Order: sequence, then structure tokens, then C-alpha cells
Amino acid sequence: MPENRAMTATVAESATVPAATGKAPTVAFVSLGCPKALTDSELILTQLRAEGYETSNDYDGADLVVVNTCGFIDDAVKESLDTIGEALAQNGRVIVTGCLGAKAGEGGGKLVQQVHPKVLAVTGPHATQAVMDAVHRHVPRPHDPFMDLVPATGVKLTPRHYAYLKISEGCNHRCTFCIIPSLRGDLVSRPVGEVLGDARALFESGVKELLVISQDTSAYGVDVKYRTGFFDGQPVKTRLLDLCTRLGDLAAPFGAWVRLHYVYPYPHVDDILPLMAAGRVLPYLDVPFQHAHPEVLKRMKRPASGERNLERLARWREICPELVVRSTFIAGFPGETEAEFETLLDFMREARIDRAGCFAYSPVQGAAANELPGMLPQEVREERRARFMAVAEQVSVAKLQRRVGALMQVLVDHAPALGRKGGVGRSYADAPEIDGQVRLLPPEKASKTLKVGEFTRARVVAAEGHDLVAMPI
Repeated sequence: MPENRAMTATVAESATVPAATGKAPTVAFVSLGCPKALTDSELILTQLRAEGYETSNDYDGADLVVVNTCGFIDDAVKESLDTIGEALAQNGRVIVTGCLGAKAGEGGGKLVQQVHPKVLAVTGPHATQAVMDAVHRHVPRPHDPFMDLVPATGVKLTPRHYAYLKISEGCNHRCTFCIIPSLRGDLVSRPVGEVLGDARALFESGVKELLVISQDTSAYGVDVKYRTGFFDGQPVKTRLLDLCTRLGDLAAPFGAWVRLHYVYPYPHVDDILPLMAAGRVLPYLDVPFQHAHPEVLKRMKRPASGERNLERLARWREICPELVVRSTFIAGFPGETEAEFETLLDFMREARIDRAGCFAYSPVQGAAANELPGMLPQEVREERRARFMAVAEQVSVAKLQRRVGALMQVLVDHAPALGRKGGVGRSYADAPEIDGQVRLLPPEKASKTLKVGEFTRARVVAAEGHDLVAMPI
């Protein structure tokens, strides 16, 4: 089963707006980390292009380099520090932003500045203006900004046919294994009218799949007490149900998908399931359960228990039988006993999670869990992770096998040879980069071609590991 990718490196050549011509200053850009960091990168790139800067994927030819970092787990920190070092070696003028920029090092100093003291500036996440201020100091802006230099959707690092839509920043939870609140702060919901305006612009630009993201999507609007906003002159509450209802309305004329990520299993999520059953929102939920044993969840300071989660999953599937659930888990959390781990395996079998990723517990600097008793040896953590993934794979493969023979709508991601020799796409059950794929065979009809960014109907003919094989019809 493919796990969540902790790091995704993207350079500015992925942007969907051609670079401006002329002798404008050039900024190379590297984006690391999760989709939430990717949207921060898009905002910065949008502002750079709006102010007339050119963007490049060539360190040597750029006036400076901006690196948007990830700092959540040790591997992400290493990737970020290595990337900064590479940019310094090849260019010498580097601005650092993102989660690693907010991570304190030993002695209270900033980790980035300790390891790479030659960087020009360091900011934390969601700091577009601070990054632009640093760019202006070292490479003055070429001219006054004119927003018509870029489309209403801004510069995108994703393919043209799908996009991430961040609805809030920060998190009110204080999970003991996580330092996100210290990096990104408490929950701050975006105004609902602004979110819906961005969504409409994305659909109008040709986006066929909108992936709704935040640190805690279910909590949208809690910080503003579900304040009423306005969109197209109509009142809309800053609340997940109201947001999903309006997103479904906006997506329908374009035949586009709306996919929800990072959804905590709060009771009010039940209200979203009828929208999924009616086809207004994809019947897909990304729910970070993390564990199933009540005592482990208590040590994690997670806001749910394993028993209630099983009940909630059963209720969701009663409302929407087509529901696909993806989740992430942690194996080998401090103090986890063999019996507690077996409870997690039993939960996986009973909950029938469609897509699951698992991390062996990794101490993160600044996380409260580091002080908990019972830290397990690394080999035990890794062994439990492997056992978990074996069970998760059994569950996932069995569920995929039951799809053989079914007709599915597939969004085409790749289609070589003008779409006549097959391609690769995704069904509603597959989020980009973290789930499986649908391998599309060459169409039987000579007139049938596959086009990237468009939907095709296909019949599933086989399941191969975590992927499906389908024949376009």
C-alpha cells in the first residue's frame, strides 16, 4: 500500500504560467512537503509573477533561490537541509521559508541558520509577505505589480486538471507527537466567500478535481463561531457542511470532483455523507485515525476513541455504501504494548480501511511525546510498522479485487502516444500521489482517445497490487 509521501519536491518549471519575456530578475523556487506547503508555494509564486519576476528551475541562472521547507519528521528535515545546501552550493543566494524555518534548534537558535548561516533570510510557513520582503531586499522588484500578468487562479504547481484548496491554517489540537501548532499556530479559517471565490476560479480555469485541505478540515469555522459570510450576495455559514454544499454546486456544471482531506471524525461529519451519496462530493474521506487503542489515543491526546470510530465508520457506510476511507497510523508510539498494537491490527481488519499508510514512531524535536515513558527500540517500531502494513495490504487488496468488473469514471493523468495506447488515471478512490492508480488499456474503439485532464468511462478488468487495470469504453 503506498504511504503518504512525507516530502514532494517541486521546482518552478511545474508552474502552469509561461515565464515572462525580457530581462526581469529570475527566482528559482523549490517546494518541499505536504499539499498545505504546496499552496503556500503557489501564493508566493503568484506574487512573484504578479510583480514581474521570472521563475526558473535552474539554480545557476537565477538571481536567487527560494526554498519552501518541511520540518515535520526527521527525514523531511534532512531533505530540507540538504536542498538548502545544494542551492547554496550552486547559487549562493538563498531565502528559506516554510515549517523548518519555524523550527527552533538547540540553544534556542533557528536550525536553518545554525546549519546554513549563509542563507539570506529565514521565515516560517504561510509567510508570503515576509518572503516577498526578503526578495525585494536582495533583488529589487522589476516594476509595479499588475495582477493581470497571472490568471485569477494564481501560479499552480500541480497539473492543470487538479488543484489543492486550503480552507484554513493551523490547528487547535495538541497531539503529543505533533509540532504543527508551534509551526503554523492555532486554527485560522479563511473567509468562506474567499474560499468559494477561489474554487469557482479554479473550476473556470479547467480544474477537474479540487482537493480540499487544511490541518483539520472538520474544524473549519470553529475559530469564528461559524460566522455567516457572503458569496455572490448570498449568506453562507463558515461551516464544513455549508462549504461542501456550495462547492458541490460550483463543481456540478463542470462535472468536476471535490475531494476532502484531513477530516477528523467529529459527529457533524455525518452530515456530509448524504452529499457524497448524492454525488455532490466524492465519497472519499481522508481521516487521520493514528491509532485504535483508547490508552494510546489518550497518550497521543487524540480527540476520539477506537470504539466510537468503528461505530462512526459503520454509520457512514450505511449512508454511503460507496465510501472509500484512507487513513494514517503510527506504530510503536511510546508505551505501546503488544496487546495495544494487536488492538490496532484488529481495528484495521474490522474497520476495513481502503487505503492506509503507517509511520514507525519518530521522535520530533519539540514534541511532548518525547517525554513519555516507554520509548520503544527502533527495531521494534519498524517491525510493528511492517506488520501493520501487511494487514493493511490484505484489506486493501481484497477490497480492490471486488471492483473487478465494475464500471468506473477515471480522471486521466497521463496519456502517451496521443491517448491511443492507453494511459494512467485515477478513480474517485484515488487521491493523487498517495493512493493507487488505474492503468488504462489501449481503447478498443479506434475513435476513442484518452486526453489528460478529462474523464473516461472504463471497465475494471483486473486488480494488480494496489492498482486497477481497466478498459476504456
